[in-house]
Amino acid sequence: MNATKSALYKKLEDSLVGAVSPRLIESGQGAYLTIASREMLNMCSSHYLGFAQDDRIKKAVHEAIEKYGIGTGYRTLAGTHVLHIELETALARFKGAEAAILLSSGYMANLAAIQTLFGKEDIIISDALNHASIIDAVRLSQAKNKFIYKHADMGDLAEQLKLAGELTKIPKVNGEAPQILIVTDGVFSMDGDLAPLPEIVELAEEYGALVMVDDAHGEGVVGRGGRGIVDHFGLHGKVDIEVGTLSKAFSAQGGFIAGKKTLIDFYKKNARQFLFSIALTIPDTAAVLEGVKILEESAEPVEKLWENAKYLREKLSALGFDCGNSESPITPVMLGDEDKSVMMSAKLFEEGVFATPIKFPMVPKGAARIRLIPSAAHSRVDLDLAISAFKKVGKELGVIA
Repeated sequence: MNATKSALYKKLEDSLVGAVSPRLIESGQGAYLTIASREMLNMCSSHYLGFAQDDRIKKAVHEAIEKYGIGTGYRTLAGTHVLHIELETALARFKGAEAAILLSSGYMANLAAIQTLFGKEDIIISDALNHASIIDAVRLSQAKNKFIYKHADMGDLAEQLKLAGELTKIPKVNGEAPQILIVTDGVFSMDGDLAPLPEIVELAEEYGALVMVDDAHGEGVVGRGGRGIVDHFGLHGKVDIEVGTLSKAFSAQGGFIAGKKTLIDFYKKNARQFLFSIALTIPDTAAVLEGVKILEESAEPVEKLWENAKYLREKLSALGFDCGNSESPITPVMLGDEDKSVMMSAKLFEEGVFATPIKFPMVPKGAARIRLIPSAAHSRVDLDLAISAFKKVGKELGVIA
């Protein structure tokens, strides 16, 4: 190996010192997991509705595999399957949109949504706490004019829009005015708070901007029967681009964009993440399709999720834990100290509770926490077990009195 390669690999090796590998899961993703041959209460995965182990969904997947097999292909060549079209139609109906496009992940959906529609001379205004996939999508667009507004601060967003408005007076090379996009998470994944979407839409209308929301943690969670944040705020038709993921509440692989049919048709003809990525597999497509059917039939799984989330937060707060300002089932236990978050996670594991630490770079330094995500699959007994473990460990570490 030459000197340049040796130096590179030495640098990579040094960067991995102290890195912690994720624990190895030996079972399905239900209310409980098997880790190192031990059953653990699962309090940190984002399978909000318990669909990863749902018998009805497993049956639908099995039947689809028996009928169609597993693989698909590229959507533009020989991979557009009847199930893909059925699912896109179902997702559009579920979201109250004209049409939807499936992509291989929520990450890819964010990349496609922004890169395909916005270019160097356009203007993108992004919330400071947006997901990494949005940050990467903005970079990929190569937009020269990027603005970041303070998290959920509508006064600051208005100031950024004023600056952007001045830039729209400078025409693009083709003579058109630059487009302005405001992009935000719907439910912020680390804190659990909701984007102030009505105010964002109001400002967008005032300044002639488009609005995009990444509803990864809102799908199946907020809104009527889990229809998402746009439905939650009654803003159908006022949010231009809705991005969702299928790996959270729907417990499968994939992502999607929903919006007006003209927009979705444009993405299908031009989005590189759609044109040059493999289509969703038959099992994933069948799983989500059945999940949508379940939610269209009944809001019971969503109601159970919220009941569990309310109980967990109230009990932890009563013990003296700081659960932040979450407005969703995401329940952060704020600790601040990174070492303490790691230690607390390890001690909870000893008590049979799997709850991973969240620390830099996932959150800013000094904002470490344990992020809990209750599920509709948890019973009250399960939640009491978690609360009891937190009480014991919290007192041992001096987090609570």
